[in-house]
Amino acid sequence: MSTNDVILEVKDLRTYFFNRRGVTKAVDGVSFTLRQGETLGIVGESGCGKTMTALSLLGLIPKPAARIVSGEIILDGEDLVQKSSQEMRAIRGRKISMILQDPQTSLNPVFSIGNQVVEALGVSIKESRRNMFNRAVEALRSVRVAAPESRMHDYPHQMSGGMKQRVIGAIAMASSPKVIIADEPTTALDVTIQLQYLKLLKDIQAETGLAIIFITHDFGIVARMCDRVAVMYAGRIVESADVRTLFNSPTHPYTQALIASVPQMDRTDRLFSIDGQPPALWDLPEGCHFADRCAHARPRCHRDYPDVLQAGEEHSVACWMLHESWSQMEQEVST
Repeated sequence: MSTNDVILEVKDLRTYFFNRRGVTKAVDGVSFTLRQGETLGIVGESGCGKTMTALSLLGLIPKPAARIVSGEIILDGEDLVQKSSQEMRAIRGRKISMILQDPQTSLNPVFSIGNQVVEALGVSIKESRRNMFNRAVEALRSVRVAAPESRMHDYPHQMSGGMKQRVIGAIAMASSPKVIIADEPTTALDVTIQLQYLKLLKDIQAETGLAIIFITHDFGIVARMCDRVAVMYAGRIVESADVRTLFNSPTHPYTQALIASVPQMDRTDRLFSIDGQPPALWDLPEGCHFADRCAHARPRCHRDYPDVLQAGEEHSVACWMLHESWSQMEQEVST
């Protein structure tokens, strides 16, 4: 794909929390691009900054404690960081939207499904009530909800978990946004329904050219859904590559450890686990944030944070091991 296909570009995004503990660097210099019709996976342990990155893109960070202190979010040629709250209300849903991970808490139990879909449409579309109702029915039909006309009058407790997740998807896609952020949308679903939902998202993407940011900790979903992957740790992207490259040639020790932790059917030995815990984001160590848990850490890793290097075409890594291997190669070439 050419650079003309890029619909979203995030440049050095930093979202910090300011509280009694000091400064919590929830998102600390994140950069990536997203192309039309592409799915970008963002993976990492809980607390690494995945969801806060998504909320930053939508302008939904918890204020006043949280602030975007620097960076750019260029969506369709506009910098969302510079938009006011009122301007972002017009953009959310119409250009960028989000599928939340828990439909049980995302849907209001006292309003019908129809009311909630129509309300979401009304934020960006001003039409008659009848037209809005028809649009809502079509939104439910687009996510394969059976008998959508009658389902419009149902309440969330009358639906299964998988059906409620489809309704959440319908709300997110009702206004035909260009970018969808799916924040672990299959967490509450069983394996069979999960597979159906993922196939549904792929089908809708193929039909509409929708760009998707898929936030997950499940590498099985990454392999099935994503074109490219960004691995996050302690608020930063430590490795980014296309899916095939990431699985075949993981370069950062954290990426290698995550992939090694995935259960495999042909393995009967003890599962691999990563020692230790991620650092507190309000008390980050000097140097590489993964150094204390890394088996390959050198003294320099504890002292300085590595620059991002290109390990290949669209494959970037922030690790001193890559720096050292490149330096060694340069020395061998020069001699």
